Amino acid sequence: MRPARDSYDVVVVGGGHNGLVAAAYLARAGRSVLVLERLDHTGGAAVSQRPFPGVDARLSRYSYLVSLLPRRIIEDLGLRFRVRRRRISSYTPVGASGLLVDTAAPADTRSSFHRLTGSDRDYQAWQRFSVTTGRLAERVFATMTEPLPTRAELRRLIDDEPTWEAIFERPLGETITGTFADDTVRGVVFTDALIGTFSHGADPTLRQNRCFLYHVIGGGTGDWNVPVGGMGALTDALADAARAAGAELVTGAAVTAIDSDGHTAEVGYDGGTVGARHVLVNAAPRELDRLLGRPARDDPEGSQLKVNMVLRRLPRLRDQRVDPRDAFAGTFHVAESYRQLDEAYQQANAGKIPEVLPSELYCHTLTDRSILSGEAATSGMHTLTLFGIHTPARLFRDDPERARAAALDAALAGLDAVLGEPLADCLAADADGQPCLEVRSPVDLERDLRLPGGHIFHGDLQFPWRAEESETTADLWGVATDIANVLICGAGAVRGGGVSGLGGHNAAMAVLADR
Repeated sequence: MRPARDSYDVVVVGGGHNGLVAAAYLARAGRSVLVLERLDHTGGAAVSQRPFPGVDARLSRYSYLVSLLPRRIIEDLGLRFRVRRRRISSYTPVGASGLLVDTAAPADTRSSFHRLTGSDRDYQAWQRFSVTTGRLAERVFATMTEPLPTRAELRRLIDDEPTWEAIFERPLGETITGTFADDTVRGVVFTDALIGTFSHGADPTLRQNRCFLYHVIGGGTGDWNVPVGGMGALTDALADAARAAGAELVTGAAVTAIDSDGHTAEVGYDGGTVGARHVLVNAAPRELDRLLGRPARDDPEGSQLKVNMVLRRLPRLRDQRVDPRDAFAGTFHVAESYRQLDEAYQQANAGKIPEVLPSELYCHTLTDRSILSGEAATSGMHTLTLFGIHTPARLFRDDPERARAAALDAALAGLDAVLGEPLADCLAADADGQPCLEVRSPVDLERDLRLPGGHIFHGDLQFPWRAEESETTADLWGVATDIANVLICGAGAVRGGGVSGLGGHNAAMAVLADR
């Protein structure tokens, strides 16, 4: 495929979900839009694929849950896309018991807290903390599709000084240890601060606070929902919307260079060059530096292990009070007490794969079985996703295969320790007789998706405000680079990260507002 024209109003570099959002908005507004995608398909990290031969399961192979995608984007673009809320928030096994948080059964949740901790203290603290983060979510999420507030404006909007201090001023660990007494409860709360982010409770950079903020504000509620049909259902709908609006999507066209004088630009790709008034880059800032032919300004480092699995059946639990269909429907925490999280961080920071890898799992098919068909559906198979933390890219650089195997062993050992039977006994086999188990480390994401350091957010997340002295339209929307007509529209934008479409939406708004 080749572009139909020599020049466009907008060229979008990268056909991930943010690039498709930007293309759809701009084409609907009458702009001529070209999307250039390196791979043979659009969708980036938000895709559904069948990784296991002979097993008809369309897994959300990389990104897998939806929280930050605003309803506004779905409605503005007329997307045929739905999510389903998970009734079970989480289950955390502890010995032969565990902590089950069921949003539909507060009395059962309270009893679970009492069995674990021996009192109602932490349940009551949990309730108060949920109200606090819920109020924060309502106020902050409403700003995400508007021009950025300044720091002072966001502080006034939140209008809650204790919460402001806890989230925006002090290391999050201080708040968590001061609010909750039980080590397991502390860990369950803190894990939201560590998704794809290598940090610890006392980190003075507050990168853990920034990660936590984005994980509790989604949708104004903090819910993490299951995409019906898998993550690819979203990006397929976005590609359809972009094409229907008149955008041109060209795959198999890797962008090699961007040259701009701030007013017009030329984009080089595998098959030639194309002109543009604006270039929107749906890639990490480090990748943009490479395309501009200049030294990189940062060196992101991802910190996660993704394991995709298909099971013949769900495994039994040691905890006889809890149905596995409940335990795995929400977030299933393994080795994620506050102490265990800190120990794993210290080991990883010393250059070692943690002995027991903190991880969390969930089963998509307990909420949405539409991703299965054929024998996979009729035989009662399930998918299982494991997300391991404290696995920074540095641990995989020297010997990727050996480190990947060691990380997987640590993750599965931790999981087997809390199950009533070995997970291996439950794994399905593919057409070649191999277990349906796929592992992706940060260096794999760097190689396959060109995520620098395998960082799923393209770099550490940023607080959602702008500098007081911001003047340009692109600054106001959090998508500016140092070149006036080259904008970041991906996860590296302010308020980017996660499957949100916010980078694409906000870059499109900046282009449309630029006179």
